[in-house]
Amino acid sequence: MIQRSLTLLAFFVLPTVGQAQTKAIEEVKSILIQQSVDWNKGDIDAFMEYYWKSDELQFIGSSGVIKGWQATLERYQRTYPDRDAMGQLTFDVLEVHQLSRKVIMLTGKYTLERKNDRPTGYFILMWKKMKGKWLIVADHTSASA
Repeated sequence: MIQRSLTLLAFFVLPTVGQAQTKAIEEVKSILIQQSVDWNKGDIDAFMEYYWKSDELQFIGSSGVIKGWQATLERYQRTYPDRDAMGQLTFDVLEVHQLSRKVIMLTGKYTLERKNDRPTGYFILMWKKMKGKWLIVADHTSASA
């Protein structure tokens, strides 16, 4: 009887868990697409809407660790002061792992198409679901050599 109950539980619960994970991962991927759309419009503010608005946000790049949403926004504004510097952004998702119901780790590659160059690199984003919304809580981005 216990064996049958466990089998029924697995039959009904496991697909639900799998569907929830798939939905969460698709939500995060769709946000990443929206971020590239916002970036390509030249709208850094909209791009930043998917970052955690907290002093605890971490951005790690070539200049080291930056803490906080405002400092991260200012870094983007300094590094990409105009549309030419921003170029056209594309993301390629390489791996996505849902670590818990509320945490996703996404590894990807970015490419910026600009007039005079084509910088590219890799990133890891840690996403956390807070108040029903997926937000980036840590971003480690590095340029390729």
